[in-house]
Amino acid sequence: MKKFLIIISVFILSFSSAFAQDGKTKTYVVGFYNLENLFDTYNDPAKNDEEFLPDGKNQWTDAKYQKKLQNMAKVIRSMAETNGRFHSVLGVSEIENRLVLEDLVSQPEIAEANYQIVHFDGPDARGVDVGLLYRPNQFKLLDSESIPFDFDSDDIEFSMDEEEQKNFKTRDILMAHGLLDGEQFAFYVAHLPSRIGGKGWDLRSRGAEIIYNHAQQMTEKYPGIKIVVMGDMNDNPTDVSMTDYLHGKETPEEVGKGDFFSPFFSMLKAGYGSLAYQGTWNIYDIILVNEPLLNAPDGGFKIRSVGKKGFYGVVYKKPFMIQQRGQYKGTPFRTFSNGAFIGGYSDHLPTYIVIEK
Repeated sequence: MKKFLIIISVFILSFSSAFAQDGKTKTYVVGFYNLENLFDTYNDPAKNDEEFLPDGKNQWTDAKYQKKLQNMAKVIRSMAETNGRFHSVLGVSEIENRLVLEDLVSQPEIAEANYQIVHFDGPDARGVDVGLLYRPNQFKLLDSESIPFDFDSDDIEFSMDEEEQKNFKTRDILMAHGLLDGEQFAFYVAHLPSRIGGKGWDLRSRGAEIIYNHAQQMTEKYPGIKIVVMGDMNDNPTDVSMTDYLHGKETPEEVGKGDFFSPFFSMLKAGYGSLAYQGTWNIYDIILVNEPLLNAPDGGFKIRSVGKKGFYGVVYKKPFMIQQRGQYKGTPFRTFSNGAFIGGYSDHLPTYIVIEK
């Protein structure tokens, strides 16, 4: 029965995609998903992965790993069925290495998307990286880069001293540059420093500043390039890192040259959330687009509103992705709870935008 349902949904996806691309409008989905500790079961001496081994704290067996992969693929598949197409580009975070992405894209539920991978091994102390999945029949990768975190800022006063800065390790920022249906695009994927202890606003602001400065360099090199910034920012769209250092604006009318439109800004104010902490919903899984992608002339890709409420972003939420009972009822159904494996999906909900021309 399951095989039959997959075959039927493959037909529906293929038909929907073909219909959209053969008509006057081309519609693509671009999104981000924090996969919550997608680790393999092998010991990597270069990474702090001891908790995610069969004899480690999490007793991370192959059966649990396979369940995790199936769950992640199920969510990606569900989004594809909702949209009538797979994501053209999907940024991901909290992945251990390229192998886990190879295992993910080969899952039966999403294998037909033929996702290709952009990944770099980074210096993060926990051993997690960011990555990018893309469909090569829609996005032609030209070049990519792993942008390291540094403290070279003229505006930010850091709480860390020089020795602490020297020993600080966090995720690099991934940049993938290429052609989406012939148009110049740059995609940035980030997982900015954590909020542990209520700290790190200066580090997240610096991460945002690094992204913004690099994006401006890309704009100078490729005038008119369309840019999408996505990631687990560990900040809300309303926080200073996103508003001041990434120049994120709440409404399209506020966006000027050099600014970014922040679709999830107004959604956060309206009560939407991609993760919950101590009873409060936040949207840390943010996607922003630059002015050329917001205000593209007719015939070029531009972001469009999605749904009846007129928002330009989506926090994807289905009942199977939500905890249905217990202390955390109503929050994302995660992989672990209080140190125990509960077989869920992720502690974050995926977000996405839709672009079309």
